Amino acid sequence: MSLALDDYLREHDGVITLDHARDAGMSNDAVNRVVRAGRWRRCTPGVFFAEDHRFTDAARVRVSVWSYGIEATASGLAAAWWLDMTKFAPEIVEVTVPRDRRLTHRAGTRLRRRDLASVDVVERRGLRITAPDLTIIEAASRPGGGARVMDSALQRRHSELPRLWRAQLRNKGRHGAPRSRRLLQAASNGARSEAERLFARLLDRAGFTGWKANYAVAGYDVDFAFVGPMVAVEIDGLAFHSDADDFHRDRKRQNAISLAGWQVLRFTWLDLTEYPERVIAQVRLAICGV
Repeated sequence: MSLALDDYLREHDGVITLDHARDAGMSNDAVNRVVRAGRWRRCTPGVFFAEDHRFTDAARVRVSVWSYGIEATASGLAAAWWLDMTKFAPEIVEVTVPRDRRLTHRAGTRLRRRDLASVDVVERRGLRITAPDLTIIEAASRPGGGARVMDSALQRRHSELPRLWRAQLRNKGRHGAPRSRRLLQAASNGARSEAERLFARLLDRAGFTGWKANYAVAGYDVDFAFVGPMVAVEIDGLAFHSDADDFHRDRKRQNAISLAGWQVLRFTWLDLTEYPERVIAQVRLAICGV
């Protein structure tokens, strides 16, 4: 086998397609001989894995996408993982293909049929994936993704809200669009008021009474105050520390409230939507000590 082919396999996680092998100068017969010799494993028709490599998550994702042809694109949580936006590769690899393609579903994948605009597709390490902006809003709308994906992406400067909104509007009819729109609204102007309404509903359902909203403490209005036990609760939207000036203002405000003798709890939109039971438990502990 040529050095060029060895380099290709090393750079592509040990995965190669029949077309790539032909481009490297191999005939169909040569590919079949390598498969019969046990050096390559046929994963799907036209997609092979070199057995002298380790079959990693990257190899699994690459096989899943390439098994649907050259126009297939990794999307959702698979694309988010490929872009290092999430820590773990999803068990089921989401793949988006053009709407008019009639393809057989393959095990371990979730097939989406949709025509993607060129601006919404990029290539990373030789694999077609959805571009970062579309990846963020799609991954955030998937089970296992949620608000934490969008929050992390905004905090780490993977994107900015105006770009995410443009990606959302370009892809209004896609699966999960309503949920990602709600998350974008939570991260946009007015996020705090929406998060505050959600927190108030959590308090009501948990049976808390006697709290006051927008209560003055040490020259600041705290979002929620339990006056007797002197517990202040501050609510933030998604990516609430994305601006350095905001971060320092928040610290100054929180220090002043604490120095006035109040215990301060902070919760984000991510806390309220993903971990509501934990939020209520912490409020109860602060107020009642249990």
